[in-house]
Amino acid sequence: MIGGQVRETSVAKHILVVNDTQEILELFEDILTDEGYEVTLYSFAIRELEQVRKAKPDLIILDYLMNGEDAGWQTLQKLKMTTDLSNIPIVVCTAASQRIKEMEGHLKEMGVTVVLKPFNIEQLTDAVSTMLGQGEGISPTHKSSVEERSVAGLRD
Repeated sequence: MIGGQVRETSVAKHILVVNDTQEILELFEDILTDEGYEVTLYSFAIRELEQVRKAKPDLIILDYLMNGEDAGWQTLQKLKMTTDLSNIPIVVCTAASQRIKEMEGHLKEMGVTVVLKPFNIEQLTDAVSTMLGQGEGISPTHKSSVEERSVAGLRD
């Protein structure tokens, strides 16, 4: 408290983004840092859960397919079955719509949100803010600064 007033301090939420495409990682970094998030990028599948423990993310954005394999799905299962990591919210972001459709029931049970590529910036930021319990996503002022970089042409 300063001078009789409560001073609010907020610590930026930390997001871990896992994707095997550098261009997509850079786009996520631009979008999410413009929104005020702290971002850590992994350009490979998480093989050791210790990597996640060290990063201490508030949320993970995970690609379903990496290097043509279901590495994202395997990582998701490991995370959800590991007691100290199972409560980290996860957004799966992928172009693998058929596979996601097949796994829809499992994903719902795990509390995972899916954003299908191609997506617009608002879909991503709304999913992130909802999973972090922050309500609505991207603000109009930030939207204009990043919308020239579209994800519409990017696929797994």
